[in-house]
Amino acid sequence: MRQGIDSLAYIIKQRFELDPFSGQVFLFCGGRKDRFKALYWDGQGFWLLYKRFEKGKLNWPSDEKEVKELNSEQVEWLMKGFSITPIIKTTNSRDFY
Repeated sequence: MRQGIDSLAYIIKQRFELDPFSGQVFLFCGGRKDRFKALYWDGQGFWLLYKRFEKGKLNWPSDEKEVKELNSEQVEWLMKGFSITPIIKTTNSRDFY
């Protein structure tokens, strides 16, 4: 989590072949998975937001192959400390009486 705006914009462009000036929000997670940074271009400059959770950790992709685009609801979940992937409850025979 030591990278600043320029380094994160470079990663977006070179490693992921995306445009950091697109107006999309790009999220990066630290190794401890208890903090993340968001990089956003608003047309005039970059915003760099940082959040650290005092309790708990993020459910975050473990490598670049798991990187994915999030919808606005998933970003809201993430900002509140919830998992970005919904948990699907399955029913088994022990649930019935």
